[in-house]
Amino acid sequence: MKFYYPKSFLQLILMGFVLVSLPLFFAFFNAALYVDRLANQSQKAVYQAVQATQGSRILVEQLTQMERSIRQFVILGDQSLLEDYATSHRNFRQTATELARLPLAAEQRKRLDDLVDREQKLYANVQKNPLDPRDSRSMAVEYVLLSDAAQSILAQSNLLVDREVNVLQRTAYDAQRILMWQVLASVPIAVLLAVGFTILIARPIRQLDSAIRNLGSEQFSSPIEVSGPQDLENLGQRLDWLRTRLIELEQQKTRFLRHISHELKTPLTAIREGSELLSDEVGGKLTGQQREIAGILRASSLQLQVLIESLLSYHASKFRNAALDLKPVNLKSIINKVAADQKLALLAKGLELNTRCCDTSVLGDEGKLRVIVDNLLSNAIKFSPANGAIEVYLERDDNALQLDVIDSGPGITEHDKSRVFDEFFQGKHVPGSQVKGTGLGLAIAKEHVIAHGGSIEILDHANGGAHFRVTLPCRRAGE
Repeated sequence: MKFYYPKSFLQLILMGFVLVSLPLFFAFFNAALYVDRLANQSQKAVYQAVQATQGSRILVEQLTQMERSIRQFVILGDQSLLEDYATSHRNFRQTATELARLPLAAEQRKRLDDLVDREQKLYANVQKNPLDPRDSRSMAVEYVLLSDAAQSILAQSNLLVDREVNVLQRTAYDAQRILMWQVLASVPIAVLLAVGFTILIARPIRQLDSAIRNLGSEQFSSPIEVSGPQDLENLGQRLDWLRTRLIELEQQKTRFLRHISHELKTPLTAIREGSELLSDEVGGKLTGQQREIAGILRASSLQLQVLIESLLSYHASKFRNAALDLKPVNLKSIINKVAADQKLALLAKGLELNTRCCDTSVLGDEGKLRVIVDNLLSNAIKFSPANGAIEVYLERDDNALQLDVIDSGPGITEHDKSRVFDEFFQGKHVPGSQVKGTGLGLAIAKEHVIAHGGSIEILDHANGGAHFRVTLPCRRAGE
């Protein structure tokens, strides 16, 4: 599946941060809008309730004033009182109009309309018969009734405050419920976006990590591909360039080893043949000193041949470990044969070889198993002091076969334990060793052990010597 990536890794992170934050910002912004709307609504409701209460109270006062003006006119007959009455009527009409604009309840609005109609009829009667005392008295009584009706409207206006408070409570509850659902919806959306961007960010990082691990373990066969932002893809392309460069260097090393082996073997063969002819006294009788020199030449040429073959054998083992010639092999027999081959080296240093081996067969490559034992035993002989002891143990259980080789030498320092299996690594110089090794013996042994699916490790030993343990899987023919 092809994902769209921005051009840079930083842009991808910023995009992920913004998208993950959007649902939360939306929830907060919506909450702010609801709170602002609720505040405006509450302010408006309180203001309208106060206006309704004040308007109802003014209506009562104006009706009372009109009643007073009518009663005074009946008693005094002063025309100015009628003018005051007309002024109070106009004020009443204006107050009633303003009060009608407010969001009154249906019953309250009906009472207000009825009050206005009744007052208008009374006012019309006063205008028709202003000098009839009997009508004026009945009108005064009617205004008393209108004042009572206005009082009921005032009472309902007071209830308007309670009604608006209830409406505000319901609105606040609805807003709270909506905000809660928005938060509940935005949180999983944010989590899903965060998980998605985590996958998008982690994917190229994992690909880079895998590519670097493959390069570190010398697995150059698979091309390196990194899908992600442009800068990470460019980094993947550089790693793939490095992979191809390492392949070229490996090929160059192979060609170099082939050439150097050919160039070395030709003069080495001549040296060996010449030393053999001298030792056989083909060119004439040798003195004792001449014979000793010829023996040194012969031994040195043989040692040089062993070093060259070890170098070539190690290089070849890195490419042919998978091609094992598996067959039942008696490992105890191999150990005895290697011990016989190393007998002269053991006698030369006065070393005692103690073996305790179970008689067992495993499925393996006999040649490579022999190289493992030979290299470990040669290493033990090399680092053991004169008149020391070497111990070789071979044990087997249901799951694995275990080979231990222990010498009585100075041991391996903690600093060198992590490097002892590296190519061409050599420990401290051993006094009395005439020929310096190649540093490939333990590296070759490790390659062959890994090819058999086993492991090799260094253990601490009580006497301070080096203790190597090889663990091989117990495989029999047909398994």
